[in-house]
Amino acid sequence: MLLVVDAGNTNVVFAVHDGAQWRGIWRIATDPQRTSDDYAVWLLTLLRLTGLAREQVTGAVIGTVVPAALYHLRRLCRDWFEVEPLVARSSVHWGFDIKVDSPAEVGADRLLNALAGHAAYRGPLVVIDFGTATTFDVVDADGAYLGGIICPGINLSIEALHRAAARLPRIGIGRPQAVIGTNTVAAMQSGIYWGYVAMIEGLVARIQAEYGGGLKVIGTGGLAPLLAEGTSVIGHIDPDLTLDGLRLLAARNPVPTLSRERARLVDIE
Repeated sequence: MLLVVDAGNTNVVFAVHDGAQWRGIWRIATDPQRTSDDYAVWLLTLLRLTGLAREQVTGAVIGTVVPAALYHLRRLCRDWFEVEPLVARSSVHWGFDIKVDSPAEVGADRLLNALAGHAAYRGPLVVIDFGTATTFDVVDADGAYLGGIICPGINLSIEALHRAAARLPRIGIGRPQAVIGTNTVAAMQSGIYWGYVAMIEGLVARIQAEYGGGLKVIGTGGLAPLLAEGTSVIGHIDPDLTLDGLRLLAARNPVPTLSRERARLVDIE
């Protein structure tokens, strides 16, 4: 089975795929100081509760936008599962062209979404990922990654609004029935929800116009279903898109060999 690790700015997602389906998907808050042993105690317990054993894991792949977390995640794979993980980065074999100025600067999650999006829906398409940042990534008909847009995520916007304006409370995210709020909280909720819906519709329209139209729109990330309720622009919701990208990337690359000597070295990457 394949251990898949998607380390984002907010959560680290661990999943196990048996070649046919996901056997388990679990999340823990991102903390670059969390050690491999901390991860192991938590993850091995979840595996056991799911009826899985660590000996069943025969490979691993890691995608991360948090460089400081990579060392401990790698050690987790090496020390507790005795496998050398494949790390998603621009230098591995993606199977498509990365047509941007500096491919090494593109976040692994964006390339993984492009890979999985094209595999599942073909192209051309736009993948909108509602994470810590909200990203729009464009993939052409051949699967090449063309670039995209990075915007502040919804939770970042809510937190910034609360911190910068002393009289504005911290609010939750929900779909207001009315656009015009009749109190402070309702007005803030409308601004956040309908403001993001308007941003989605406006940016997708501009991307379509610049590309020449005909792009499918895929939404992923925890807030994708909620925001898709407010617009017809998002054609498909795929919550596991990044995980599927990691699984597909592992299948396209040679299985890394675990070197006992290398495993003892301090990883400075």
